[in-house]
Amino acid sequence: MAKDTTYEEIVRNLKNRVYAPVYFLMGEEDYYIDRISEYIMDTVLSDTEKEFNQTVVYGADTDIASVINTARRYPMMAEYQVVVVKEAQNLKNLDGLVYYLQKPLKSTILVFCYKHGTLDRRKKVTAEIEKAGVLFESKRIKDAQLPGFISAYLKRKQVEIEPKASEMMAEFVGADLNRMAGELEKLIITLPKGVRRITPEQIERNIGISKDFNNFELRNALIAKDVFKANQIVKYFEENPKSNPLQLTLSVLFNFFANLMLAYYAPEKSDQGIAAQLGLRSPWQAKDYVIAMHRYSGVKVMQIIGAIRTCDVKSKGMGNASATDGDLLRELVYMILH
Repeated sequence: MAKDTTYEEIVRNLKNRVYAPVYFLMGEEDYYIDRISEYIMDTVLSDTEKEFNQTVVYGADTDIASVINTARRYPMMAEYQVVVVKEAQNLKNLDGLVYYLQKPLKSTILVFCYKHGTLDRRKKVTAEIEKAGVLFESKRIKDAQLPGFISAYLKRKQVEIEPKASEMMAEFVGADLNRMAGELEKLIITLPKGVRRITPEQIERNIGISKDFNNFELRNALIAKDVFKANQIVKYFEENPKSNPLQLTLSVLFNFFANLMLAYYAPEKSDQGIAAQLGLRSPWQAKDYVIAMHRYSGVKVMQIIGAIRTCDVKSKGMGNASATDGDLLRELVYMILH
C-alpha cells in the first residue's frame, strides 16, 4: 500500500473505511498522532466489538514480541481487531517488527504512537512499514502557520473567527496544538446562542487578553512604525508584567523578524510568493511581511534580530546590572523604530 504523507489523506481513508494493517505515527507534534490514533480507536469497532478486539499497551510496559503475538490474533465476532501501542518510543528492539511487516495480518489494525522523535529512514524496519502500511511524520507547525490551523479547526466546527482574533489566540497559546484545540473548544462553548463567529472582544472577555494591548498589536505597531502606539503598549506591558512576560514578547518579535528575513529570499515578492516561501496557508497571511519589507531594509532586520537576542540575554541577568524588563523592552522598541 502506498504510504500516506498527510494527515488529511489518512483521515479521508479512515472515514471511507479504507484501512492499512499498520500505522506508524511519529514526530514532534503530539496533536496529529493523538487525533489519528483516537479516530481509529473510536470508529473502527463498535462498542460491543471493542470489548474483545481492542487492545491498548504502552511501550515501556511491553516488548515487540508481545505486540506481534497480539497482532497475530484473529478478531472475535468482528471484521477487525485494533492494537494500539502508545508511547512506542519506549519500545525496545523495534527492528524485530520487520518479520511481522513482511506478512501482516489483514484483520489486524496495528497502530504505533511514536512521539518526540522519528525512525531512522535508512533502517529496514522503516522501509517495511512504508511497504506494508502508513508511515506518518507529525511535524511541528511554524508560528506563522498557527492562524491557518485555528481557522481550519474552527471551520470544521462550523465556526468563523476574525483574523485579529485568530492572531491573538496564536500569540497567547503558541504552537502547542493540543492546548490550542482545548482553548478553542472553550471559546466555542462561550459563544452566545446563534452566534458562530469569534471576535477579539470575546477573546478579551473569555481568555483574558487585551484586544488593544498585546503582542499582536505591538507587532502591528512596529510594522506600521507607529511610535505612539508602540510606546503605549510597552507602558501597558510594564504595568502588567504577569500578563505580558518579556520572554513571550521577545519570542513573538523574533519569529516575525526571522520570517521577514526569510521573506527577502523569496523568488517572487508578491503575497503569493512570500506565502509560499514561509509555508503560510493563504496569501493574505503574507501581507504584513510585504508591508514590513517596504519599511525595513534587510540590513536593519539583521540588526533587529541581533538586538532581540541581546535583549533576551540581558533579561536573563547577563551583562545587565539594573535594567527592568520594561526598560529592556523600551530600549529594544526604540532601536527597532529608529
